Amino acid sequence: MTDLASAPLVLALALALDRLVGDPPWLWRRLPHPVALMGRAIATLDRRLNNDRQSFAERRNRGVLALALLVAAAVVAGLALGFVFRALPLGWALEAVVVAVFLAAKSLLDHVAAVERALVSGGLDAGRGAVAQIVGRDVTVLDEAGVGRAAIESAAENFSDGVVAPAFWFLLLGLPGLLAYKIVNTADSMIGNRSPRHAAFGWAAARFDDLLNLAPARLSALLIVATAALARFDARSAAGIARRDAPKHKSPNAGWPEAALAGALGLALGGPRRYGAEAVDGAWLNPGARTTATPHDIGAAIRLIDAAWALIVVLTALAATITLSIAR
Repeated sequence: MTDLASAPLVLALALALDRLVGDPPWLWRRLPHPVALMGRAIATLDRRLNNDRQSFAERRNRGVLALALLVAAAVVAGLALGFVFRALPLGWALEAVVVAVFLAAKSLLDHVAAVERALVSGGLDAGRGAVAQIVGRDVTVLDEAGVGRAAIESAAENFSDGVVAPAFWFLLLGLPGLLAYKIVNTADSMIGNRSPRHAAFGWAAARFDDLLNLAPARLSALLIVATAALARFDARSAAGIARRDAPKHKSPNAGWPEAALAGALGLALGGPRRYGAEAVDGAWLNPGARTTATPHDIGAAIRLIDAAWALIVVLTALAATITLSIAR
């Protein structure tokens, strides 16, 4: 397991590696991605333990058992990898490579930038196709402004889930914490919904994911506010809108980075949306601001999130310098 002195250094290297390389398709065409392996394990437990002939309570209990098994497996895997890396001369470098696999800064920014390019070069239909790759809502009813808002909201939420939260749990608990977070977050995305099949079985995954993201979501909002101040966005509005409107969001966590980004950009985000046949009457974040998100706004969101990533790298590198100096 990474010790407290080397964890910031490993994380700083992993953040840089992820931003430079991301998830190279040539590699994951030849090897199964670790998150895909997690998904297979989740699907297997869902198939074997989630019996729709059982009561709601029994299915919920089985969902708790499934999540406990998944988290235990992730922690054991993290401990085993940490043991191997400690025994190798350059184990810290290999650990940074592993950590980078579970970060998603480059992937996030590339996907959001693809929406911006699609709207500019291909119009509304192309924009809908691009944003459908990163959101679960019904994109066929979105106009250009709706596509832009969806992309920006995805950037904010995935900055928290895909960058800040994994980094937070790695710094706090090393590889066991990182892998446990990722398997819970993956389980939430697969079974943590209110469909008839998963309302009971996925209850534990959804609640535990909410718990694990409580601190990272608020830290993400703080990073967006700090970056807005440094990059000459509206930091005061970002902070005020986050405090005022984040609790209005249906998620206890997603509203924080989304509201902060809405305030920084001077946009209204959120609002009503559709997921298949289900209409969700979501609250507006920063109501009263303009709702006409443009490709220019998507580009501004990308620059702000990328700058927030850079701020994390700077702070992590500074922490690495301090902790390594003390360790000597």
